[in-house]
Amino acid sequence: MDFYLGLAQVIGVHTLLGLSAWCVLHTGQVSLAQGGFFAIGAYAAGIVTAMFGGSLFVALPLAALLAGAVAVAVGFPALRVKGLMLVVATTAFAEIVRLVFFNFKWRVEGPSGPVGPDGGLGFGGIRYFQTNGWTAWEVLALIWALVAGVMLLLAWLDRSRVGTLWRAVGEDEVAAQSAGIDLTAAKVSAFGIGGAIAGVAGGLFSHTTTHIEHGNFTILLATFAIAYPILGGLRSLAGTLVAVVFIQGFLIEGLRFLGDWRSLLFGALILLVMLLRPGGVLSAPLWKPAHLRRAARAGAAAPADAEARHA
Repeated sequence: MDFYLGLAQVIGVHTLLGLSAWCVLHTGQVSLAQGGFFAIGAYAAGIVTAMFGGSLFVALPLAALLAGAVAVAVGFPALRVKGLMLVVATTAFAEIVRLVFFNFKWRVEGPSGPVGPDGGLGFGGIRYFQTNGWTAWEVLALIWALVAGVMLLLAWLDRSRVGTLWRAVGEDEVAAQSAGIDLTAAKVSAFGIGGAIAGVAGGLFSHTTTHIEHGNFTILLATFAIAYPILGGLRSLAGTLVAVVFIQGFLIEGLRFLGDWRSLLFGALILLVMLLRPGGVLSAPLWKPAHLRRAARAGAAAPADAEARHA
């Protein structure tokens, strides 16, 4: 049972990570910086609780605030470029963050000895849940309550003026700009909100694993972050959750006996979805009734017939 509870916690944390990337992808930008924001949140929350004895309910908002502020600061210069150059720039940022924490040492004396980040040895002793008597079920409930809250917030944003601006920029930047939309404000707001969500995810990650190190925040983590909403479909928040459950629950854990072959399956899965359903698994109904399919074919054929008669 403990294994399944731990897996459900991992799925919840990665769902938040995927939702953070969903915000940025909604504006048509591909960013690999989410792993960096995740790391900032993980270390910030761990420092608050493990080193200074603060509450987790103070640590998580601070982690979100710090990661969101860094995301906004990075977003202004980074989002002046797009496409491949943005991918390169955000990858460089994530690697800089990882290497900063690789060299970051700050230890204070705690009840059980020195505690805090210790460079390449990582940051251990983040035992807020254990010290305060939290059960695995209570930790799971907290994680999924935050997942539900973030999904409701993003669903509301998607239906508000903010979501409309994000979609307009993502579909056609030139048309959006000609309509008077501030491209920088739209992109940076998505970057900042996504960074804050990644910070919360990182804070939860550090407290569920109790020990973090720079190796937890490699480019693979950022790849997972953008893969979840792409595979699930940007038109549906539930798609991100479905993708996380499939990748973390089935591909990573269910097929653990395959070892490194799972990486090949992951790549093949992305390629397959891009070929068969470019908009993602939940971007549109997986199956349509026969009368709807006939209507769609008739609607597509009508313009062609009219063009042929005109010719």
